[in-house]
Amino acid sequence: MSKIELKPACVFEQFARINEIPRPSKREEKMIEFLKNFGESRGLETKVDETGNVIIRKPATKGMEDRETVILQSHMDMVCEKLVDVEFDFDKDAIQTYVDGEWLCAKGTTLGADDGIGCAMEMAILDSDDIEHGPLECVFTRDEETGLTGAEGMKAGFMTGDMLINLDSEDEGEIFVSCAGGRTTTATFNFTREAAPQGWFFVKTALKGFVGGHSGGDIEKKRANAVKTMARFLYQTQERYGLRLAQFCAGKLHNAIPRDGMAVFAVPADKKDQVKADWNVFTAQVEEEYHVTEKSMEFSMESAEAEPVLPLEVSTRVVQVMQALDNGIFAMCQDEEIAWLVETSNNVASIVTSENSAKVVCSHRSNVMSALDNMAATIKAAFQLAGAEVVQGEGYPAWKMRHDSKLTALTVETYKKLFGKAPKVLGIHAGLECGLFSEKYPNLDMVSFGPTLRGVHSPDERLHIPTVQMVWDHLLEILKNIPQK
Repeated sequence: MSKIELKPACVFEQFARINEIPRPSKREEKMIEFLKNFGESRGLETKVDETGNVIIRKPATKGMEDRETVILQSHMDMVCEKLVDVEFDFDKDAIQTYVDGEWLCAKGTTLGADDGIGCAMEMAILDSDDIEHGPLECVFTRDEETGLTGAEGMKAGFMTGDMLINLDSEDEGEIFVSCAGGRTTTATFNFTREAAPQGWFFVKTALKGFVGGHSGGDIEKKRANAVKTMARFLYQTQERYGLRLAQFCAGKLHNAIPRDGMAVFAVPADKKDQVKADWNVFTAQVEEEYHVTEKSMEFSMESAEAEPVLPLEVSTRVVQVMQALDNGIFAMCQDEEIAWLVETSNNVASIVTSENSAKVVCSHRSNVMSALDNMAATIKAAFQLAGAEVVQGEGYPAWKMRHDSKLTALTVETYKKLFGKAPKVLGIHAGLECGLFSEKYPNLDMVSFGPTLRGVHSPDERLHIPTVQMVWDHLLEILKNIPQK
């Protein structure tokens, strides 16, 4: 028996149903169909737009027909990450959950509480017959995690409410009223492989067990980046002995701090013992640097079979640019009241070598759009100097704080009433769909909050069970007190 009950039961029942449905980003068709059937089977107005976003409208309960229409919004997709030694097909398999003390976890994979728990709260309200509320629009967007393309593709007029509660934040007691904008840079090096120099020795290095995490919300937490860590050793080795790169693969998702990686490279045979000694010194140094945040790092080095390598000039430039790329915090916010908030950052998210190319992905964030443009230009320039082909996405906008927000005032007031203390009203360095909504619905009054999550975008993702009840109670109190039109 678990030591803690999963309450509110109506929310966790819906979350369990959601976790039976595969819903990787960009492949949410099964979830879209599930939500469509969910709304229609309850006799509620249900629509799917051409992008794949779902809206389910529920009329007001008796006596509350004159209240403002409230939009509840969450995203239906999830980050699909797993431990390297776990067999799991995110397109077919159901997420397996378990309770660990006060936390709900998944067995070797991401939990999907980001943002399945937000979806579950919406579904629980839609399924209820005893919750007081005015007119509701429950919106479920697709593909938030890999570009916010659901929110970007939504046309003005799909939603009609004047207030929106985004249920995609990760710390109970924190009310978010602004977020960072973001862009992604993809750089590609094209080449024709060639044989390694005669008499060179091949080595395979690997690292795993890094904490990783969200490239926005966790960027300030002094966590090691697997791509940059491996690049450090490759650059050091190249400078000391010469190096020919054969493989360099690390990281997977643009919005996750990379957790593991590997590289295969060749060095002059008479330098192999020195390279092995250097690896031992290097890994000890990294462990010391990150002894607080990275307690489970694992490093390995072994000899490898000879294989074709990148041409010397390309190999050299790839290693150099991976060392040179800015990673982590670039600037903190200047305003005194939010000086603790990261303003601008870059995450070197992944590198993958194939037969004829090496592709690097970086994601940049900033709460100041001009600073975001500068960060993107900085990364682009580094790749251009290295001779890569560079493509940058248009990205998504920041969400600016609204100082006259009635919804923020109500959210704070109801929180104080319920819990006897004031919540924190904050901005967030991560991207939220609210930024895109604010462009298409400039008069929309918005807040974002949610239960406490840790380890998001990684197999360590876990949901703090007691905070789900707190957020549920708070949400219902807000709905009960929405003002008249």
